[in-house]
Amino acid sequence: MLDLLTSHFNAVFTSLRLRGKISKGDIETSCEQIRQALLESDVALEVVESFVAQIAQRSIDALALIQPGSNQAKAVFEVVNSSLVEILGGSARRVRFSKNPPTVIMLAGLQGAGKTTLAGKLAKFFADQGNTPLLVASDLQRPNAVTQLQILGQSIGVAVFAPEAGNGVGDPVKVAQAGVEFAKAKQYNMVIVDTAGRLGIDVELMKQAGDIRDALSPDEILFVVDAMIGQDALRTSQAFLDGVGFDGVVLTKLDGDARGGAALSIASLTKRPIMFVSTGEKLGDFDIFHPDRMASRILGMGDVATLAEAAKAAFDGDTSAKLEAKFASGQDFTLEDFLDQLQAMSKMGSISKILGMLPGSGAMKKAIDSLDEGEIIATKSIVQSMTPIERRDPKVLNGSRRSRIALGAGRAVSDVNNLIDRFSAAQKMIKQVRNGATPAGIPGMAGMGMPAIAPKSAAMRPKKKSKSGNPAKRAQEQSQ
Repeated sequence: MLDLLTSHFNAVFTSLRLRGKISKGDIETSCEQIRQALLESDVALEVVESFVAQIAQRSIDALALIQPGSNQAKAVFEVVNSSLVEILGGSARRVRFSKNPPTVIMLAGLQGAGKTTLAGKLAKFFADQGNTPLLVASDLQRPNAVTQLQILGQSIGVAVFAPEAGNGVGDPVKVAQAGVEFAKAKQYNMVIVDTAGRLGIDVELMKQAGDIRDALSPDEILFVVDAMIGQDALRTSQAFLDGVGFDGVVLTKLDGDARGGAALSIASLTKRPIMFVSTGEKLGDFDIFHPDRMASRILGMGDVATLAEAAKAAFDGDTSAKLEAKFASGQDFTLEDFLDQLQAMSKMGSISKILGMLPGSGAMKKAIDSLDEGEIIATKSIVQSMTPIERRDPKVLNGSRRSRIALGAGRAVSDVNNLIDRFSAAQKMIKQVRNGATPAGIPGMAGMGMPAIAPKSAAMRPKKKSKSGNPAKRAQEQSQ
């Protein structure tokens, strides 16, 4: 989503770093480039003007205070980073739980923003934290909205209160009220109310949403908005703020081709925090919005904090401890261990998504986009087609065994051979690391469904030539 914005910011700071000493004119030029980048990313004009004026003044003030010889580009970078965090809301805001359960959360927004799917994601998010959410189907207008919510609830093991079939039949206010009473009686500690939307803002939409709000007095009203809405984000969010009111924003489809302007515009102009973001089609592709992490991604610094949290959730503690003990004791890393790691990584999302959280990932965009996720699936299928003995000791893999594995995985024998060869190389690399050596790269990964990581070794780097003490001869060497 943020590719355009990130590339522009990277270009600005690359130029500043090359200048060394930064003048007021350099700041003005950089701010104009940032202004253009924000406008191209669909950020509202008034937000752009305010933001650019702010960073221009703050940058000039910061440069006036730093000592001569200090890194001026870094000082400007820190100004822009802090200003981005500020405009995005400052800090993450959590849901306010009611002192007297259930906590009632009402969703509002236009049709097509993804409210119903978002309701399922929100329910799963809180259920995974040990809560007992109840989904209430109050969208009785959109065809099959009730059925969709029931299917979502069943897939995540969350109860759905749906006394009406919908499709234009039933009173959404009465359903919402009855849902809250049902939650109290059955001791659910959270109610998530899915409401109807429209293709555009109209009086009927606002009245229905307002009636549900007045009947429930929800603890949180979340405005669900499509991150790809562009310049229309401001008009839509302001209409809902005036007509219904909301406490926080949820951005959906953040994994799409959105330019990122909605996040900056809505947070800045409504003074309401972005609380959650939906980052993919899977029900688990959903998280709390962290302004500092979003700013970090916009500026090309990645999102290591989110990556670490995802890894902690995906990698089983006992399995990791066992692997560490195995490594320390000198035992070989086996294909069984490799399969455990692949399965854990798949819980974190796609490899391209994981790599996209790393610092400097913007410079590797083409390489990341070209990654074939299917190769990882194929690698898993090959290992899963092996017996436990074969995974623990690949040396037993003779020709007939390799043919059987290839047949079971639906791959060619050459694919199996390639995997084994690469894995053997990776095993040797791990032994080198254990013995204190520093290998040149990770040769075993490229043929195992993973991107190759191969920094230049000392042997590959060009040797520096000694310079002659004779000025004429040195000039001749430089010209050559």
